[in-house]
Parts: sequence; structure tokens; C-alpha cells
Amino acid sequence: MSYSKIRQPRLSDAIEQQLESLIMEGTLRPGEKLLPERELALQFDVSRPSLREAIQRLEAKGLLLRRQGGGTFVRDKLWQSLSDPLVALVAEHPESQFDLLETRHALEGIAAYYAALRGTDADFLRIRDFHLRIQTAQQSGDLDAEADAVIQYQIAVTEAAHNVVLLHLVRSMGQMLEQNVRQNFELLYSRREMLAKVSDHRASIFHAIVARQPEQAREASHRHLAFIEEILLDRSREQSRRERSLRRLQQRKD
Repeated sequence: MSYSKIRQPRLSDAIEQQLESLIMEGTLRPGEKLLPERELALQFDVSRPSLREAIQRLEAKGLLLRRQGGGTFVRDKLWQSLSDPLVALVAEHPESQFDLLETRHALEGIAAYYAALRGTDADFLRIRDFHLRIQTAQQSGDLDAEADAVIQYQIAVTEAAHNVVLLHLVRSMGQMLEQNVRQNFELLYSRREMLAKVSDHRASIFHAIVARQPEQAREASHRHLAFIEEILLDRSREQSRRERSLRRLQQRKD
């Protein structure tokens, strides 16, 4: 009887797999700088040549980027697979905004649910930080800063859900989601009485998550997005009425 020789995995392969896992699970975030080689080798308890070989392969795969004299980074655009033309196409068609909101119901509702169920204390601290940033941006009236804070908050919530597929899907839609949030804010700021309600909704989601109440967190997320949908529908109806009025005026002139 013959036995097959057992092959020991190369050290650089193990390092490569470990770094890939950290990127996949979101521990290493887009644009994040890795520790210097010397420190990283010490943390992994490996030789620098083995570490360097693993980094070179990850660079070839497009996961890492080395800058001369500047260090090694996780690629910043790693998850942005939805192209700029597609983002523009969605933004220019009003009906697609409702489709995007329906998608957000699914993504954000399930993220809030699992964040409340699985989130760690460290996750909750990060979520709290972005929740406060949203409030600060809203008080200053800076729409761009507020939209950015909302997206970073949502990514933090999705990270707390500890579902890597959900996380990468949200990251890949980041630009599209931020543009949708920015457009919604333009409408909300034109009807400032709505801002307080939006803030209350957002606070309800946040408090349910950190209180570890999954069902309440999901329901609060759905209520928030349903409210935004209703505002958009009201605007759509109002625009239709204006267009009809303008057509009638034009007919009378003719």
C-alpha cells in the first residue's frame, strides 16, 4: 500500500490567506494602511521575506496597493463595482429612486436586525460615533457632510451585522446610496419640519441596535424608509399637479 506525501503549506500562503480573510470580513477596510512590514511580521510571528511574498501576491490580485515610500494599503476602490455611468443613470430617473429605496428596505433592515443580534461593544461604539457625526452635520446644515456621515453610519451598522456578503454589497453600492441620501436631504431641507421626524426615526434605530433588540431595530428601519418614500410620493404628486396646471394654462393661451 502506498501513501501520498503530505504537503506542508508554505508560510507565505498562510499569511496571504490570513490577510485575505481580514479584508473579506472588513477588519481591513478600503484605503486602510497596513502596519509597516517589520511590525506586521512581528505580529504574525513570521519572517519578513515570507510576509513580503504574500503581500506581492495580494497586490497582483488587486487587493493591496504599495506606494513607493508610503507603505501598503487596501485598495480604496475595492468594492466599488457599480460604475459612475450607472450611478448617473439611476440618479436621472425619478422612478429608480423608489426602486433604490425598496432595496434599502431590504439591506438596511436586515443589517439593523443582525447588528442588534451580533454586534459587539466595539461595534456599538463605532455606530455611536457616526450617529453623533450625523447630528453634528445636521446642526451645521452641511448636506454633504450629513450624507457622508449617514453612509459611514450605515456601513458601521452593516459591519456590526457580521455578514461579509451583506457588507461587500453595501460597499459596492456606496456611491449610489450616498447620492440617494443626498437627494433625499435636498427635499427634506426644503421642508424642515420633516427633519425632526427623520432624526427621531434615526434615533429609534440606533437605540434599538445598542439595546440589542433585533426586531425593533428592523421595524424602526422600515418605518424610517417608508416615511422617506411617502415624502417622495407627495413630491411626485405635487409635480404632476403642477404639470397639469401648466398644460391647462398653455391650452388657454393657444
